Amino acid sequence: MPVRQRKEVQKMPRSLILLLLAGAAYGAIFPDQAGEFKKGPPKTIGVPDQSLYDEYGLDATEQAEYASGAQHFTATAWRFRDSTGAMALFEARRPAGATPAKLAKLAVQTSDGVIFAYGNYVFQLTGALPADVSPLYANLPKLEQSPLPALMADLPPEGLIPNSERYVVGPVSLDRFGPGIAPSVAAFHLGAEAQTGKYRTEKGVLTLTIFNYPTPNMARDRLQEFEKVPGAIARRAGTLVAVTLNPTDVDAAERILSRVKYETNIIWNEKVPQNEVKNTARFILNIFVFSGILIAGAAIAGLAYGGFRVVARKLNKGEDPEAMITLHLGGK
Repeated sequence: MPVRQRKEVQKMPRSLILLLLAGAAYGAIFPDQAGEFKKGPPKTIGVPDQSLYDEYGLDATEQAEYASGAQHFTATAWRFRDSTGAMALFEARRPAGATPAKLAKLAVQTSDGVIFAYGNYVFQLTGALPADVSPLYANLPKLEQSPLPALMADLPPEGLIPNSERYVVGPVSLDRFGPGIAPSVAAFHLGAEAQTGKYRTEKGVLTLTIFNYPTPNMARDRLQEFEKVPGAIARRAGTLVAVTLNPTDVDAAERILSRVKYETNIIWNEKVPQNEVKNTARFILNIFVFSGILIAGAAIAGLAYGGFRVVARKLNKGEDPEAMITLHLGGK
């Protein structure tokens, strides 16, 4: 490297060098081409709430411009450590007026594009989108597709304001979406997570938060702590504790709380063979084939031994070399 260039590198601020290194580590999420659209240079993404994104498990980001002639669109990706973190950010980034989209299980149509979650990734596409955007996520690095938490479906649907759901995994998200509840009451050290949602009532908007705990006994203990919070109305259902604070319509709050139901969800993590019946049939067939080989081998060995005895008798002029010696004592 020339001396002048070396000096220019040395003059670069340390923070800028770290930013460039971070950008290099976070890149390579999107492919170089998606159909007829070619990818431009990756851009740095600003994180509006770093502590919240960190709590959700942000691992990498990338933003790039794709162009095909006069058409172009912007693709932004956030990668998290697991699918739960991606689901949580998807809920947090949805605009209030977004409508469901068929692109993925977690996908909405916005005024300028789409937002969707795929595994541990969240994508936001804006602009003139191609008909098929699947090449953008066909070969993702570090893809993780664990099952989503069942808690996200436990909010009663009646009266729920669309796109108001938010997922809570720790003190930061609790402060953002469930203010008024202390982290010590929620007891995240017990493995608690929560789903919040807003409900429209005749007297105003009500916020409902449902906490999930590993066992019913833990939930029963937590219920006593939630009931000590000023203005709180709480109810337990199995491992769930539903709570709302200072509702403007107490009767509506009681009705909504009564609709919170607990259902046992069993997730079998062990990988089960997809072609179990076919594998069993193949195993039985192999047993029959092996048995046939043994029978055929025994028959061939018997024929060979018999042929050997016949040849040996002919060579000895009809006398059997292995004949038994008899004394003929019966006539004496």
